[in-house]
Amino acid sequence: MQEGLVRDGFYTTQGCLSIVNFFCIGRIGRRVLLALVLGWSIAAPDAASAQGRDSVRLAPNYWNRFVLGVTTSILLHEAAHIGVALAIGDSPSFGFDKLRPTVFSGIDSRQDPHKQFLFSAAGLAMQTLIDEAILDIPHNRGSAFERGILGGGIGTTVFYLTIGRRGSVSDVEYMARMHGMTRMQSTLLFGGFAAMHAIRISRDDSYANFFARPRPAGGADVGLNFRLR
Repeated sequence: MQEGLVRDGFYTTQGCLSIVNFFCIGRIGRRVLLALVLGWSIAAPDAASAQGRDSVRLAPNYWNRFVLGVTTSILLHEAAHIGVALAIGDSPSFGFDKLRPTVFSGIDSRQDPHKQFLFSAAGLAMQTLIDEAILDIPHNRGSAFERGILGGGIGTTVFYLTIGRRGSVSDVEYMARMHGMTRMQSTLLFGGFAAMHAIRISRDDSYANFFARPRPAGGADVGLNFRLR
């Protein structure tokens, strides 16, 4: 590989700038990462319990928690890409492709198209699996945080199957390039799950007013509220 050229792989083009390598993080970095994982594993049950007690009707910070859920869903999407790349022995990194935040796989897609396909499919598969688990596992449903996770998963899928379908850093586009699934097959698979999840949400009273904020005195606010000071 010539100096100055970036390896041909998912989310990888000539001239991209990689600023964080997830594999070469060193001993201190691994300890910090381990501490974060352990801290999350300890705090997660309490956080889940708190969200389980959350009531959409009473939550004063509904949209903050909803946005936190959406952000969590997107971060899990990217974490799945990184985890798969590490599992198959490659060195993922983070950088920018034409000013877009990007995860680079570190995989030579011409030599390992199957690995590249697994990397490309991991993000949408992770979000689909999480949404499916939320809708299947019995628990106290309907918290703002949970709604954000579901909304983030469905929204990301819709994005990649519509306006992000043929983008240069599109998961769907690269799955098609690796000949793992055609764009139509990806649409039918991930789009079918997203549609099924949306239908289940619409039929569950726990998720009433899914993208709305109920008012204490009755009624609901839908959309965004901007205040100028």
